[in-house]
Amino acid sequence: MSKRKLSRRQQWRVDKIQSERSERAQRRQHRAEKTLNESELGDETIGVVIAHYGVQIDVESKTDGSIQRCHIRANVPGLVTGDLVIFRPGNPTGVVVAQEPRKNLLERPDNRGALKPVAANIDHMLLVIAPFPEAHPNLIDRYLVAAEVHNIRPVIVLNKIDLLSNDANDPLRVLLNTYGSLGYDVIEASCKDEGGLTQLADFLVDKTTVFVGQSGVGKSSLINALMPGTDTRVGALSESTQKGKHTTTTAKLFHFPNGGDLIDSPGIREFALWHMTPDEVYSGFPEVREHLGLCKFRDCHHQQEPGCAVRSALEGGAITPSRWRSCQHIIHSLGDPRGR
Repeated sequence: MSKRKLSRRQQWRVDKIQSERSERAQRRQHRAEKTLNESELGDETIGVVIAHYGVQIDVESKTDGSIQRCHIRANVPGLVTGDLVIFRPGNPTGVVVAQEPRKNLLERPDNRGALKPVAANIDHMLLVIAPFPEAHPNLIDRYLVAAEVHNIRPVIVLNKIDLLSNDANDPLRVLLNTYGSLGYDVIEASCKDEGGLTQLADFLVDKTTVFVGQSGVGKSSLINALMPGTDTRVGALSESTQKGKHTTTTAKLFHFPNGGDLIDSPGIREFALWHMTPDEVYSGFPEVREHLGLCKFRDCHHQQEPGCAVRSALEGGAITPSRWRSCQHIIHSLGDPRGR
């Protein structure tokens, strides 16, 4: 059915209503700005966003470490945990007046397929996996691609190693050996017997690190073990589904006792990369990336084209079939917000 055409008078009324709404919104914004300008605010200082609560954020001062709940000026773009900002403290509420340039920004698609920022200015990505819920190679690869593309150093943390068998042929151990051979850092840890926690703590010193991984793998338990006193709520693993129940609802920043920051992100079971290009995905696989640009044809798609350096590396064993299948699965999912 074709859309009904509005008469000139009807269109005039629609435009008038929209204009009045816009004017009301601008007046409200002006009143809010005036209130902020007229309130008693301190001098501008640099801080870091440590938590986000809707229209307000918590900012920690880089000067004295105090935490200030702040409004955000209308001309300041969307902020996330880890952002450096310039703010003016107030009583009881301060105001963020500017955002400092970002080093990087980690984003993930939400349930509706729209990109949602997770955290900013990240040095390391701790990808936490566990024997249960089962670690899926393609999900791991999606996190690794995201880290590579955003120039974030990833490390794979196998948590709950007390639940893993000592069999060298265990599929999870074989999988971790594959990632280790590619140059990825792999740390085995256990909150139960504190195994690997010292090595993990050393990795975090003086860096800003984001924790990611499926719900139920023990991200919150690791944070509580590494940073006593944070009391991050730990979720129980569903016995019927072996999938974690979501416990963290917003990304929060915590300080490591020996220096460095941790950002605990909301638990997510999938990490779609539909917003990326095929070239970005290929570059996210280090063993593929080193052969890019060496193909006979500049527009090579690395499928059946003659003289393809990537296909030659695959046939020669430099790229494992399982990783190539994972790469192709991600490539084929591009453009689909559900990442299928």
